Amino acid sequence: MHPFTYTKASDTREALNAGRRGGRYIAGGTTLVDLMRETVERPGALVDISGLPLREVRATQGGGLRIGALVRMAEAASHPKVRALYPVISQSLELSASAQLRNMATIGGNIMQRTRCTYFRDVSADCNKREPGSGCAALKGHNRTHAILGTSDACVATHPSDVAVAFTALEATVHLLGPDGERRLPFADFLLQPGTTPNREQALRQGELITSVEIPALPRPLKSGYLKVRDRQSYEFALTSAAVALHVRGGVIREAKVAAGGVATVPWKLAAVERALIGERPSDRLWGEAASHAADGARPLQHNRFKVELLKRTVERQLRTVGEME
Repeated sequence: MHPFTYTKASDTREALNAGRRGGRYIAGGTTLVDLMRETVERPGALVDISGLPLREVRATQGGGLRIGALVRMAEAASHPKVRALYPVISQSLELSASAQLRNMATIGGNIMQRTRCTYFRDVSADCNKREPGSGCAALKGHNRTHAILGTSDACVATHPSDVAVAFTALEATVHLLGPDGERRLPFADFLLQPGTTPNREQALRQGELITSVEIPALPRPLKSGYLKVRDRQSYEFALTSAAVALHVRGGVIREAKVAAGGVATVPWKLAAVERALIGERPSDRLWGEAASHAADGARPLQHNRFKVELLKRTVERQLRTVGEME
């Protein structure tokens, strides 16, 4: 462990001032502390923001939802408004990590968490995320759990968050506060694909703080759910996952929101699947035809070619499950 300073911010202004000076924000600490122990991250200053008033879950005008950045994962998953309006969010949270971690980790920290790629966490391995320009050991190494979508020659690591997949499907917005004031980012623009700069993972400016995530009002009735496929049923990251929300009126799908996790460098919006669904009547044929587009553009590696078919099957199964909900 390398030396660092620790400050607990008493208010938002103090936190922003410390962040502008280069301090790293920490709340639950379930990711950053681990990375510091492994010397993957070596921040010189930590700013504890756990005391800031960012713990509210509230409905927005028109039927949307706003979740504070410091709401614990367990609190968000069990909140009556979340469960009633967007079951896909509750399910994605409940399938994440362990009960102990969900009681500590925050929504803001969860979407900020870094990859679980073994090469990223092994400081003796080449990793462009950790040391830009060093190379990507996963490209020719053991890459069974790595990405098939959104990859580049510089990085093939997957994003680990489950709830980020639900936020991507629902087209959420991230609310930010920084030295220059407030701004909003579509969730799809908040997390960055690696390209040639895999070390830059979020579209954050120096000292910016996540204050909340807002899910827009969507047409009702809305049926939604989350399916996660993994090597074991407890405390494991996804091989593939699917977040699905459908608005069906008059026997026709009017709105479709679909995203995948475990297969891409960021939570992956399945726009082609959505287009294949809208305007159609739910049927077994439709689920299969729509899901056939889930892996469009995939670039599988030596050890993860199975993910192409697994993704299609996961999306098809979840489309059918949500589509047949009463």
